[in-house]
Amino acid sequence: MSKIARKPIELPENTKINIDNNVITIEGPKGKLSFQKFSDITVKEETGRIHITSLKKDNTSISGTTRALLSNMVHGVSKGWEKKLALVGVGYRAKADNKNLELNVGYSHPVKYPIPEGIKIETPSQTEIIVTGIDKQQVGQVASEIRSVRLPEPYKGKGIRYSDEHIVKKEAKKK
Repeated sequence: MSKIARKPIELPENTKINIDNNVITIEGPKGKLSFQKFSDITVKEETGRIHITSLKKDNTSISGTTRALLSNMVHGVSKGWEKKLALVGVGYRAKADNKNLELNVGYSHPVKYPIPEGIKIETPSQTEIIVTGIDKQQVGQVASEIRSVRLPEPYKGKGIRYSDEHIVKKEAKKK
């Protein structure tokens, strides 16, 4: 069995789990997420902990994946996930309202990104974007799509980047 799957998942006090056949639903203060598990994996809840075991020896990798996904779901419904983006460049701005994120990143027109359901986007300043939500995959996907509007370029470092990302700059061409 996977070493990752052996470690139980701690359930916070305000989080509930419901296991129906192959559908696992986790509900917490931030929201509710569901997951359809692989049929050869068993998931049990005992005294505030979730235990994952594999019925077949061949499914060790899928048991570790199941444990990681369930752990991310528990963290998401209890604390939530967050990605921070930074806009680097002269005149680069971001402005969020309820339905759209408007990006001015050097194009002749502002780029409007529709905010998906279940995601909250904040702009504390014109050069910062904070993407929050309960689903780790969706938060990462939205942050990646926003970043792809204007990828950081390697010469001056202008573009949209993750706040903890380091851009290795190239040397300018010489004559």
